[in-house]
Amino acid sequence: MTDRRIRLVIADDQALVRAGLRLILATEDDLDVVAEAADGEAAIAAVAAHRPDVVLMDVRMPGTDGIAATRRIAATELAPPVLVLTTFEDDEVLWGAVEAGASGFVLKDTPADDLVAAIRVTSTGGSWLDPRVTPRLLARLRIQPPAPVPGLDQLTSRELEVLELMARGRTNQEIAAALYLGERTVKTHVGNVFAKLDARDRAAAIIGAYRAGLVDPRLG
Repeated sequence: MTDRRIRLVIADDQALVRAGLRLILATEDDLDVVAEAADGEAAIAAVAAHRPDVVLMDVRMPGTDGIAATRRIAATELAPPVLVLTTFEDDEVLWGAVEAGASGFVLKDTPADDLVAAIRVTSTGGSWLDPRVTPRLLARLRIQPPAPVPGLDQLTSRELEVLELMARGRTNQEIAAALYLGERTVKTHVGNVFAKLDARDRAAAIIGAYRAGLVDPRLG
């Protein structure tokens, strides 16, 4: 458990699902649900009003759906990370969530402990992909032809090494060990990568690495 409290907005069109999530999260001393929303527009308004640390976002909602709401939230100043929570395992939903700027993707049958872990990771700027969807994301990337990624040519050789290891799923601690660097130095390199690629988080930077062909998805 962390010392700080993590403020959450839950967006789901089913009141029973929202109530269930609230009950699960209420057992954690560091998690506070500050607002609920039944559709995308309400979620966007709740984020503006409450400035949460993380948004739990359903995909299939009436009116503005979760993907569109995620895209609009991600485009705002000081946008909180969005953790997409859905029962759907459709590849287009997964890809749409990632491209919209989601920091994570969790299926609704995920164990409570994993959901809590995903919230904590994304609240600190990390990304989270349910292990069951990672192979499908890599499969989608395999069929994408390499494309120019703005800012990639600005990265130093060390920053490219850090980005490649990030794309292979390495944590900052593991990157530090692999490159014989201090963890603080790795954090600086990661921050530089984000800035140069105009990537709001780790997930966006990783997608950029795959799109540019820096990492072969077949080795993912």
